[in-house]
Amino acid sequence: MRNIKLVEVRSELAAGTRGASMGVDAMKVASLDKKSDFFTQFEPISVQDANNYLWKGNKFTHAKYIDGVYQVLKNVYSTVESLRLEKKFPIILAGDHSTAAGTIMGIKAADPQLRLGVIWIDAHADLHTPYTTPSGNMHGMPLAMVSQLDNLDCLQNQPDEETILYWERIKKIGGDNPKIDPKDIVFISVRDTEKPEDYLIQKYGITNFKTNQVRKDGMASIARQTLEILKDCDQIYISFDVDSMDSSISVGTGTPVPNGLTVQEAIDLNAELIKDKRVCCWEIVEVNPTLDTENTMAENAFEVLEVTTKSLVDNF
Repeated sequence: MRNIKLVEVRSELAAGTRGASMGVDAMKVASLDKKSDFFTQFEPISVQDANNYLWKGNKFTHAKYIDGVYQVLKNVYSTVESLRLEKKFPIILAGDHSTAAGTIMGIKAADPQLRLGVIWIDAHADLHTPYTTPSGNMHGMPLAMVSQLDNLDCLQNQPDEETILYWERIKKIGGDNPKIDPKDIVFISVRDTEKPEDYLIQKYGITNFKTNQVRKDGMASIARQTLEILKDCDQIYISFDVDSMDSSISVGTGTPVPNGLTVQEAIDLNAELIKDKRVCCWEIVEVNPTLDTENTMAENAFEVLEVTTKSLVDNF
């Protein structure tokens, strides 16, 4: 069977609302309510966060807490690189989505010669940079980080020198080269983008399977089409942001968006995609129980996690 390693990343520096660092433990509570032994099956690693930077206050307008984000990304990168060098399969439970950049950097560093494809199941494209971000929240930037994009064609902001210095450092974690080609990204259910992101999606011809198409074609077909687009990739990484699910479900996340996936669609989609032997890492992010009175989001997220992991084990 796949040598699975659970990786817990309790970072929430890059989110717009506080509380995403509690998402991992909220899923553990959900597992207890379901009387599941999931968390006894795998030995978890906890990656050092930098949430203490929140107490210091933010001094970077166009890349909030970028000094702390840099630290976390380095920690995630080195953890994932080590696991992949040991041929382990990381299942990552993370807070804010910025840390996905560290995951990708680690996967690439362990096997630099292998072409890496990314399946990004999310309401957002996360292709912003300090030069284009409307909010400054860095959970909207991980795919630009790993593609080494600044997107100066769509310049909106003038970041200060220190911000730019940290941004350049982040892009170079794991080597001064793009970790992925933006053409090797497939979006699923992305539906809340800004013009600078739309520009990059069009420029690189990034496929986005909108929710309506996912529903029309069915999960098995969307999975097949996604994997076909990535047919030239040697490895595939799947990142599942719970806000890909509809806002009626995903109240317990920082940035809910209408017209998303149902819980069952999210389960079926992830369970199907992870069957591909090239998938080397799967990640779930952005559960925020402070926004959710009944822990419903974490319960739904845990169900996706449990079924997807079972599919991985059963299909090896």
